[in-house]
Amino acid sequence: MTEIVKPATGEFLAAVENESPESLKEKVARARAAQPAWAALTVRERARHLRLVREFVVTNADRISGTIADCTGKTLNDAFVTETFPAALAVGYYCKAVARFMRPRRLGRSSVMFFNKRSYLYNEPYGVVGIISPWNYPFGIPFHEVVAALLAGNAVVLKVAGQAQPVGGLFAEMMRHAGIPDDVFSVVTMAGAVAGSAMIHSGIAKLFFTGSVAVGKRLMAEAADVLLPVSLELGGNDAMIVCDDANVARAASGAVWAGLSNAGQSCGGVERIYVYDPVYDEFMSRLETIVAGLRHGVDLEADIGSLTTASQKQTVEAHISDALAKGARIRARSSAPEDGFFHAVVVLENVTHEMDVMRHETFGPILAVMRVESEDEAVRLANDSYLGLTASVWTKNTKTARRIAARLEAGAVTVNDHLMSHGMAETPWGGYKQSSIGRSHGGPGLSEVVRSKVVVHDSLHRLPRNIWWHPYSGSVYRGLKSGLFFLFGTGSLRRLAHLFALIRFYLSRLKY
Repeated sequence: MTEIVKPATGEFLAAVENESPESLKEKVARARAAQPAWAALTVRERARHLRLVREFVVTNADRISGTIADCTGKTLNDAFVTETFPAALAVGYYCKAVARFMRPRRLGRSSVMFFNKRSYLYNEPYGVVGIISPWNYPFGIPFHEVVAALLAGNAVVLKVAGQAQPVGGLFAEMMRHAGIPDDVFSVVTMAGAVAGSAMIHSGIAKLFFTGSVAVGKRLMAEAADVLLPVSLELGGNDAMIVCDDANVARAASGAVWAGLSNAGQSCGGVERIYVYDPVYDEFMSRLETIVAGLRHGVDLEADIGSLTTASQKQTVEAHISDALAKGARIRARSSAPEDGFFHAVVVLENVTHEMDVMRHETFGPILAVMRVESEDEAVRLANDSYLGLTASVWTKNTKTARRIAARLEAGAVTVNDHLMSHGMAETPWGGYKQSSIGRSHGGPGLSEVVRSKVVVHDSLHRLPRNIWWHPYSGSVYRGLKSGLFFLFGTGSLRRLAHLFALIRFYLSRLKY
């Protein structure tokens, strides 16, 4: 039995009984039995069910947002803006996109040598997919994977983070409202320490995991033993570059929202800020003013909620202590309650890449700011990380933005904004380096929930053989070589001669 308390207040929230790995295997077995009938429905029929998911989200928006806030400590506005509302927006996109994506597609021919072949690409569901979701966005992150997987014809077993298990109950209720059969979608409640290994050995066909880099690596290594495909969305230590022509007021406000939304517990949030020297002082002054006015709490008037776990608060404090010990200075600090897991917003300057706050993901309400002299320096520092989830460029010049974005080693780059692209179902989400394996959202995300199959037809199937089949002989070699020189040789007359030779060879191979 796991007891869950509200991070912001310490109040009791729920008690949830943990399931065993054997129980998970039974759920997967039932899902595997139920999935073929679900996949046999047309995409339009499945979409009819999933549109009722949106109806549930809209009708229960306050309850969903409230449950998210209770489980995570984030403000009600954070929960609604970054999870509930984007979920409702995403449903329509996926219903339309999956219908197009699952339609068989004829492939263009690569060469005239295959003039008799017609190839078609089919996207087919894996079967049963397992999803392990995180505690920081317990509704918004798995929602995209769950909806896309179900629309593609998969069955889904969802494991919600222990701290957010009441959100799992909402998922189950939402799918029942949509008429999704119980065994096609199910929620498993398990301790995080055993869930990953249990999922890998439960009989699922693919695993989706969102969490830390360290755990992701362990799961990938274990999955390799059974060749289980995985999609991993891991950490970020994301960079923001403020150019000398940026709208500085917007950049400062954007840094605060994208860096401190969910108390900074966003894998794609701003952590490192590189500001061109000519606008550094103005940027810092504006940032200082905004941070001083931030309000901590849990009501609708609060800007910043609490951290979610005690260990996360310890990490934040350790990164601040490390930075100060190595020469950083606190430029601004908000006033936060001392109870619960609240932590003040801290703006650090005089930071270097020798500090943990610039080397590793903090996942907390810290903004670390460096002054830079040039674009080259900004890009070099932004790329100086083993992580590469998102980044942003702040400039009024579109050419500058495109040039810098092309140089950044990150999976998602936004211009004059940050973090929000996760709320856009059409934009792929995932990173470079150790930030992820695979993608969610958009076309690349849909590719993660299906297996591709190509079917090749032969329009000359009534003939006795293909020209490259047995029996082999010197004439086979010479005839096919004529094809090579007809296609790629030099000289029009020589190529024409090779064409006639190829035709004679082809006709000779039609005989039994």
